[in-house]
Amino acid sequence: MRLPTDEEIRALHVRHAPTPEALELVYTHCEIVCGIAEQLLDTGGFGLDRDLVRAGSLLHDIGVYRLYDAEGRLDHSRYVAHGVLGHALLEEDGLPQALCRFCSCHTGMGLTSRDVLRQHLPIPVGDYLAESEEEALVMYADKFHSKTDPPVFLTPAAYAATLRRFGKDKVSKFAAMRERFGEPDLTPFIDKYGHALV
Repeated sequence: MRLPTDEEIRALHVRHAPTPEALELVYTHCEIVCGIAEQLLDTGGFGLDRDLVRAGSLLHDIGVYRLYDAEGRLDHSRYVAHGVLGHALLEEDGLPQALCRFCSCHTGMGLTSRDVLRQHLPIPVGDYLAESEEEALVMYADKFHSKTDPPVFLTPAAYAATLRRFGKDKVSKFAAMRERFGEPDLTPFIDKYGHALV
């Protein structure tokens, strides 16, 4: 499988971003998630495919661009659909399924058919779960940064608190990922990007 280069990935973002502001928000977040995932790889020695993790991190949120309207406003009410939208976008661009899955399978701690039905989510009923360790690592790294206005970094405790409303199984899954991958040192990212830690 040929993976796109960083330059090709950046070009995809530029092509699909509806505004420079959207590009800055989404691409910066993807860079941060990539940095966190690579830091965890460096400290954990997991034997994962580093190039796949990098490409998946840099592409995982590309579907957010499809939630912007003509005036550049983000549709927050359909935000949960950004993963499925990103998967479709990458498929249309001819990227391999192994990369498309980083989009559709990173939301929360993964979404099951039951989650989709119970929460009346605006996506096709199905299971959107990380299957590979690379997918799981990107999903996990994503939890430490949020594209809120303004963007913020999240401690493990802060993210775990947001999961409680979705059920104990989601909290337990996050705890298992913390045990598996460890906790990132967010200090270098806070220093570089200037986003607050909550």
